[in-house]
Amino acid sequence: MKDRYFFGFTWWKRWWAIKPFFPNSRRNHFCTTLRDAKQKGLSRDDEIYIWGRRLFEEVEAYAKRYQTPLFRVEDGFIRSVSLGSDLTKAYSLVVDSRGIYFDPTQESDLEYMLNTKEFDSNILQRASKLSQYLIENKLSKYNANPDKEIQLEGVKQGERIVMVPGQVEDDASIIYGADSMTNLELLKKARHNAPDAYIIYKPHPDVLAGNRKGSIALKDVLKYANTIITDVSLDSVLEHCDEVHTMTSLVGFEALIRGKVVYTYGMPFYAGWGLTHDERKCKRRFRKRTLNELIAATLIDYPRYINPFTNEPCEVEEAISNIELMKKRYNTDKLYKFGIDLRNSISRKAQFMIKVLFSE
Repeated sequence: MKDRYFFGFTWWKRWWAIKPFFPNSRRNHFCTTLRDAKQKGLSRDDEIYIWGRRLFEEVEAYAKRYQTPLFRVEDGFIRSVSLGSDLTKAYSLVVDSRGIYFDPTQESDLEYMLNTKEFDSNILQRASKLSQYLIENKLSKYNANPDKEIQLEGVKQGERIVMVPGQVEDDASIIYGADSMTNLELLKKARHNAPDAYIIYKPHPDVLAGNRKGSIALKDVLKYANTIITDVSLDSVLEHCDEVHTMTSLVGFEALIRGKVVYTYGMPFYAGWGLTHDERKCKRRFRKRTLNELIAATLIDYPRYINPFTNEPCEVEEAISNIELMKKRYNTDKLYKFGIDLRNSISRKAQFMIKVLFSE
C-alpha cells in the first residue's frame, strides 16, 4: 500500500486536514526536505502532497524523475465559520494532480475539467439548487461577518455601484495570477474603468484582522473609492452592487453566482470562460461555459468536503447545510460567539508573538 508524504503542512493543518480528508489506513508522513522523506522511507511508488504553491524544488524534481504522483492541496471555496488565518478548521479542501486552481501559469485539474468535461443534467440541476441555497442563506467562504443592512451615503439615484474587494497582497494567487499587483493599484484600475461609478472598497478580512499584508491608508483609499465597508457579510455589500472589479478574489466567483457583472485584472480560475470581462487572457482556456457548469466544476466535482460535526467525508450539500447551522449559531448564540471570538483573539496574539520572537 502506498504511503503519503506531506510537505509544507503547518502543525495545525496536520491536526485538522489529514485524517478527515484522507480517510484510510495508509501511513502519512510529514516532511521538511527530500532527505527527511527518504529517511522516513519515501519510494517512487508513494504519493507526495504539497500545501498550496510552496516550492520544494528537490521534491518536485524527484517526483518528475521517478514519475511519483504529486498533488497540491489548498482550502476549498466554502471553507468555514471564521478565518483560516485564525487557524480555524476548514470543511473543504482541494487536492490537485496537475497544478492548483489559483496558479494560471500551469494547468490545474479544475481548468482541465472546464476545458474537457461534459456535465449531465443531474449535476447541472444540483449546481442550480446549490447556487440558490448559497444566495438564500448568504453563504460564502468564511461566514463570520454578520448579515445586516448597510446605508450608502452620497449614492445618487441610478448610479452604478461597484464593489472592489481587497486581497492579501502576498497571497500566491496575487503573485502567480496578478503579477503581485497591489490593492491600491486595483482601486486605481477600478476608478479608471468606472469613472462615474460609486465605488465601495471592502478590505480582505485577513488584512483587517492583522494577520496578513494588504492594508491601505484611509486617505489613499478615499482618493479612488467613495466609501469603505468592513465587518459585514459579503452578501450585505453585494446586494447593493451592480459590478465587482477584482484581481483574482474568490469574491468575483461569488458575485457571478449572485448575478453580478465581474471585471478581472488578474487571471482567477473563473476567468476566461466567457462569464467575466477580463483584462488578461489565458490561451489554454478555450471553451465557453455556463454559470451552472462553472459552479458544478468548482463547488461539486473539484473539492473534497467533510461534515463539520462528524468529520466524515460528504457531499457539498451536506457540508454547507451544516456550515449554515454554525453560522446561525455564531450570530445568535452570544456565549458560542464569545468562545469563537476569544479563540480567534488568542490565535492572533500567539501568531504575532511567534513572528516577533522569530523575526518573521
